[in-house]
Amino acid sequence: QVQLVESGGGLVQTGGSLRLSCVASGRTFNRDGMGWFRQAPGKEREFVAAINWSVGSTDHADSVKGRFACFGDSAKNTLYLQMNRLKPEDTAVYYCAAILGPYFATLRDAGQYDYWGQGTQVTVSS
Repeated sequence: QVQLVESGGGLVQTGGSLRLSCVASGRTFNRDGMGWFRQAPGKEREFVAAINWSVGSTDHADSVKGRFACFGDSAKNTLYLQMNRLKPEDTAVYYCAAILGPYFATLRDAGQYDYWGQGTQVTVSS
């Protein structure tokens, strides 16, 4: 049974930093993709960042480029999201997700993902 467990969320002031972690169990994702999505109250779930383990590339949403960094260790089935210079608009529940590879059209479409974590709350105060 595949499980994704996020941790690292919390309350931080504007300009602060947090690092989210996602540990996957039940399967090795070294030829697949893993990503981060977020959902704020009253809004749709949106893509934040992802990594393609097959080719070792990453992708980040324009809204977080230069502030967030998605990286991980495929051997440990662990994905991270380093979030710097946080803004109040980054407040959301952040979800880790995994998509089975090695071929996928896009990592930005939440509907393409096969597994999801339970989410971790990130709150940025102004």
